[in-house]
Amino acid sequence: MRLGLYCVGRISESWLRTGIDDYAGRIRRYLPLAEQELKEARSGEKHDSRRIREEEGARLLARLPEKAFVAVLDENGRSFSSEQLAAFLGRHMVDGTGDLALVIGGAYGLSDGVKERANLLLSLSPLTLTHQLARLLLLEQLYRGLTILRNEPYHNR
Repeated sequence: MRLGLYCVGRISESWLRTGIDDYAGRIRRYLPLAEQELKEARSGEKHDSRRIREEEGARLLARLPEKAFVAVLDENGRSFSSEQLAAFLGRHMVDGTGDLALVIGGAYGLSDGVKERANLLLSLSPLTLTHQLARLLLLEQLYRGLTILRNEPYHNR
């Protein structure tokens, strides 16, 4: 199985970049991981969050592999414990999922089209998180899930 992380927006803080790079490197010891950052849409003179979501959404949809299982981060999505996320990853590995695409929207969220393409709406928290912090948390939880599957001590349970 290949993991693909599709994110709108760049990482602006060096401490976040350090953490993201660290967890991405750890994940790559278990599975191939490709990260794709898409530029945020320009807001223009007339700020239109719906237009921004639609523009970013169209670019995201164009990048997603056609047959990928798509999990979209959304604060109203399904919550998993770390063990449940590990089981989710394990099921997809055993079932032969070729591509597992994880999508994080930009500052204005995701278009309805991206959410409709999703096989799973996934919530990291009911709190609203910045896309940069969500990326770090998601990668940490993916790494934790992979260590749980391998019965390694990182999770401490």
